[in-house]
This record gives sequence, C-alpha cells and structure tokens, in this order.
Amino acid sequence: MSTLSWIIVVSLAGGVLSVVAAAAVSTAFGAQRINVLISYAIGALLGAAFLEILPHALEHGEPHRMAATVLFGIMFFFVLEKLVLWRHCHHDHCEAHEAQAPTHDHGRSGLLILVGDTFHNFVDGVLIAAAFLESTELGIVTALAIIAHEIPQEVGDYMILLHSGYSRAKALAFNLLSSLATLVGAMLAYFALSDMQEMIPTLLGLAAASMIYVAVADLIPGLHKRTELKATIQQVLLIGLGIASIAIVQTLVGE
Repeated sequence: MSTLSWIIVVSLAGGVLSVVAAAAVSTAFGAQRINVLISYAIGALLGAAFLEILPHALEHGEPHRMAATVLFGIMFFFVLEKLVLWRHCHHDHCEAHEAQAPTHDHGRSGLLILVGDTFHNFVDGVLIAAAFLESTELGIVTALAIIAHEIPQEVGDYMILLHSGYSRAKALAFNLLSSLATLVGAMLAYFALSDMQEMIPTLLGLAAASMIYVAVADLIPGLHKRTELKATIQQVLLIGLGIASIAIVQTLVGE
C-alpha cells in the first residue's frame, strides 16, 4: 500500500474509530470509568514519543535543535490551551465537563469543544502525515498513540455535547464531522511536505512535544485525584500496558 493510501486509511479509520468507541463507552459506562482509558493513553503517548518519534527525529535532525523544538512545542501547546484553542480537559470538576449537572448551557460549551476538537484533529492529521512520510512503521505507531488518547478525550467531548443539549445522534454526528479535520490536515501536510523533507524532523519534534504535553499536563494530574494504593497500582499497570503496546507494535511493524 502506498504512503498516501496509508495516510488516508489511518486518518479516516482513526477518527471514526475514536468517535464511535467514545460514544459506545459513554453509553455503556458513562464517564466514571474513563480513568482506565486515560491511564492506558498516557502510556501509549509517552511510549510513542520516547521510544519511536524522538529517536527518528534525532536520527535525521541535529540533537540541540530537536531538544529546542520539543521545548518550544511544549510551550506552544501550553499557550494554545490557555487560549482555549487546544482543549484537553479530562478533569472531573473541570468547568467544561460538568456533564452530571441537570441543566444545559444552551450549546455554549458544546460549540467551544467542537471548535477546539476540530483544530486538534487537524493538527493530528499533519503529525500523522509527517510520520508516514518518514516511515510506515513510525506512521502506524504515531497513529496508534493518537487513537489511544483520542478515545478518552472523545468520551469527555461527547459528554459535554450531551450536557449542552445535543441529542445522542447529533453529538455523534458532530464529533464524526469534526474528525474529518484529521484527513484534511493529513492531505494538506502530505502534498506540502512531499517537497519539503527537511521539515519532517521538526514536525516529528512537535509531535513528540504534543504527546508529552498532553500526557504530563492534561492527563496525569487527573490520576492524582485517586490516591489509594489499589488505584495507584492499577494506574501504573495500565500506563505500563500502554508503553508495552507501543513497543510491541513497533517490533511487529519493524519486522
């Protein structure tokens, strides 16, 4: 299968899979069990960033420049989140996630989350394209990590849309429409980067920065709300499982 075909299939399948899985989890379990998904997603994100993406970026880029790129990326995503353009809110008491409240907010938070999620999906598409242009193995691992953290995020987004007054059908439809931004970003990046190979290491550095930032700044703090030993052991094991899954996929794809 060609690189372009891989990018199209992964971008479409990843977005649809994340949204449908999130809707199914929300319907079956509600938001209470999202911590299980988040713990796994943390491991997948960190595993992809440190075991696969950064080594590839360092292999083709100057180490000091790559370190500076990752540092810049972390600051960049922090600023975007502050501006509510990059919104990964997984906290039970977050102002945007009061999904248990009985009243609706007339669509305000739902519209906000759709705008932020569309932008986020577009960026994910750019990162997926950059990874596949480097190698099919890197592209698959990157896509797996993105899908892993998209599912718990989409659960939160789905709950917000319901809270904002959307029906289940409309919430699913709007999330699916938003997921198409991944394909748009991937296509634009593919055709732009095909003639700009020197940009790929920088984009890989930014991809690693985004995964590290999401895992450390957005997801891990939510796990600290449960301090009991049993919950801590479960979280550590699931994070380890996420890392292991990336290592296994890396090994299988690399063979």
